[in-house]
Amino acid sequence: MAVLERSRRQTNIETAGDAPATTVRLTIARSDAGAVREFRVALTQPAVVLDALLAGQRLDPSLGFRYSCRVAMCGTCAVRVNGRPTLACQQPITPDTDELLLEPLAGFAVVRDLVVDTSPFWNAWRRVVPWFMPGGPREALPAGDASRAEVERGLDCIACGACWSACDVVVTNAGYLGPAALNRALTLVADERDGARAERLRVAGQQGGVTHCHSILGCTAACPKGLDPSASIRRLRRWSLVA
Repeated sequence: MAVLERSRRQTNIETAGDAPATTVRLTIARSDAGAVREFRVALTQPAVVLDALLAGQRLDPSLGFRYSCRVAMCGTCAVRVNGRPTLACQQPITPDTDELLLEPLAGFAVVRDLVVDTSPFWNAWRRVVPWFMPGGPREALPAGDASRAEVERGLDCIACGACWSACDVVVTNAGYLGPAALNRALTLVADERDGARAERLRVAGQQGGVTHCHSILGCTAACPKGLDPSASIRRLRRWSLVA
C-alpha cells in the first residue's frame, strides 16, 4: 500500500521532444476522505486544466471528473479553478502557473470528486420549454433584423452550468430558474417565429423567475462563451411585465 501511495504522488512528466514543460501542483477536492488530494504534474505547453486533470488521473485512476469534446462545445468539463467556475478544456495553464485548486461546481450536490449532479439545472431548463415551437412566420429571420439580433445574443449557450454555479440566488432559492434557463427563454421569446412566447413569459414572470435575479452579474462574469445572461434576464423582465 505504501508503494502504491508513493507511486500516486510521483511527478507525471509529459514532454514531447524539446517542448517546454510546466510543473504544476494540483490540489483537488475529493469526495473520499482517504483519497490523494495533491498531485504534481509536468505538462507540455500549451496546456489547459483538462490536461492536468488527465495527468492526475493517470497517477490515480480513481480521480473522477467529466469531459467529452475537449473544444468548449459540450460543457461537461466545467469545474471551479481557484474558486472560479470555468471549462477545464478552455482554461489555460501558463508557464508561470505554480499551483491550482480544483473543486466541483458550487450549487450542485457532489456525486464523486469533481462530478456533480446537474439535475436541478436541467429541471429548471425544462420549465422554460427550451425547444423551438413553430407558430409564427416560417421565413428565416433576415440578417440585420432586430429580432434576429436578440436571438443570436444567446444562441451560443452550451448549458455547462458555470453561470448556475456563480449565481448566489441559486444557492439560497431552490425554486429559482437560474441564468441559463432564463437566457434560453429570452432567446426563444425574441424569435418572432416561435409559437410559445406567451407560455415562456408566464413561466419567467412567476415565482422563481426573473424577479428573483439580484443583478450581481456573477453569471455574466463566469460564462465561458462570453454571453450576458444578466442582460437577457433584464430584457425578459421588461417583456414579462408588459405581456
